[in-house]
Amino acid sequence: MIFRKKKQYTVYTYGAPVLKKLAEPVDRIDGNILEIGNEMLQAVAVFEGIGLAAPQIGISLKMMALNLPTDPDDGAELANSPGEAALLPRMPFVLINPEIISFSGAFCIRNEGCLSVPEIYAPVIRPLSIRMRGVTLAGEVVDFECGGLLGRCIQHEMDHLEGTLFVDRLTPDEFAIIEPELKALEKAGGKNEFKKKISG
Repeated sequence: MIFRKKKQYTVYTYGAPVLKKLAEPVDRIDGNILEIGNEMLQAVAVFEGIGLAAPQIGISLKMMALNLPTDPDDGAELANSPGEAALLPRMPFVLINPEIISFSGAFCIRNEGCLSVPEIYAPVIRPLSIRMRGVTLAGEVVDFECGGLLGRCIQHEMDHLEGTLFVDRLTPDEFAIIEPELKALEKAGGKNEFKKKISG
């Protein structure tokens, strides 16, 4: 019997310089971009995440992989938005050069976590919904209002493309609560180049 060697995937964790860099736009969708996109889709699945930005795997390009549950997030405000109806059935997929065109005037607070900040969660205030635009790996332009968990996830991944982590959005009091955990995570990460690896 032939055993195939499992591939190793890496996500950079809190303290990695690449997570604070501004991502560059993608000029054109070529074989390299398709390869990066597929790598991101595999990585977000192996790490069991709902979203992943290219900087999290060490590539400073404006790309995000979305891997949300295919059912609308009925417990969240403004769930069942047009974006959820159109995009959730297509999960997982990659967005290239995503941008947020507009934000709703209403906000909500919800706990967030991050593959780059493992096992640490904190409440983050964000707009209830957004209008976003991006391009798929197939070159299709998507432009939708997105609410619920999808809208929040896109905002979270957009932050990554701008060198921002969800912990950067916390109030001083909320940050103080998790600060000891963050310092421990950064200290541990410094011993292995801030790389968290998993085979899949």
